[in-house]
Amino acid sequence: MTVPAGVAALDRFLAALAARDVSPHTPRAYAGAVGRYLAWRGERGVDWREPPRADLRAYLASLVGSVARSSVAQRLAAIRSFHRFAAREGLAPGDPWGAIATPRLQRRLPRVLEVEQVERLLDAIEGGVVRKSAGRLDAAGDRDLARGQLLAALAVRDRAIVETAYAAGLRISELAAAELASLDPRRGEIRVLGKGRKERVGLLGRPAVDALERYLADGRPVLVGRRASAATAPTEVFLNHRGEPLGVRGLRYRLDRLCRAAGLPEGVSPHTLRHSFATHLLDGGADLRVVQELLGHESLATTQVYTHVSPTRLRAAYRQAHPRATTDDPA
Repeated sequence: MTVPAGVAALDRFLAALAARDVSPHTPRAYAGAVGRYLAWRGERGVDWREPPRADLRAYLASLVGSVARSSVAQRLAAIRSFHRFAAREGLAPGDPWGAIATPRLQRRLPRVLEVEQVERLLDAIEGGVVRKSAGRLDAAGDRDLARGQLLAALAVRDRAIVETAYAAGLRISELAAAELASLDPRRGEIRVLGKGRKERVGLLGRPAVDALERYLADGRPVLVGRRASAATAPTEVFLNHRGEPLGVRGLRYRLDRLCRAAGLPEGVSPHTLRHSFATHLLDGGADLRVVQELLGHESLATTQVYTHVSPTRLRAAYRQAHPRATTDDPA
């Protein structure tokens, strides 16, 4: 049975993606997007290598009418990448989508916490979980003592999570994957693998270093001791209450509970700490390229979105640079 040319090209494209060591989610998403596109072509008997412009516009219209605008952008990005690959590899004469205008996503400004709100988030840990822990430790009985020790361990872990995420501007996936060997408290550094498995160094201030050292000394050993298996202890920094690595879902759940306990607005997510990290750096006068490097952005244009949500920095720059910025208005 002959494999359709489009499917064979897709297989080569996905193999090339995997060879680039991208996130495992990328090949799956691209396979689905390009697979549906090729199937749509096949149903109409159109050669995927040289589709007429009208046919491309018809496919674009079918997407716009059936899925969210963000999904349209994601699918088109996959399809364009596939066609560029096919052209480079000589599987097709060119990229037919190059001359097609596609809808632009409305760029949303990221939600950012005030510094006072970050402090409230940290206070929610100390004021909530730690108080419960102290109450348990005062109770009689080994079971209550063990429960109190667990709550205290989780509290110091949660503080280390928030301090680290905010200090280094980490993605939640980077927090979950961080390993003990990647930490250097003496230098105030943490090495993480970002998008495309590119390594970068995140910087940690004294509060984050203190929180991590306290967690590693007093919290993590308690969590490791709760493991059911006697196998080698996990190498990940952050563990759950069973002593296993705390994954992305667990981190989201925990941070969501802390945000609610702190009375933060609806819609605050773990990524909000990353946005806040970048915006507060710019507010403090950091250079945009420094922030780009710390965030691990490939393009400066990606980082520039934070200049639109940093009114303090813009106002200060205006007052310093404009010759009549501080002139009193006439009476």
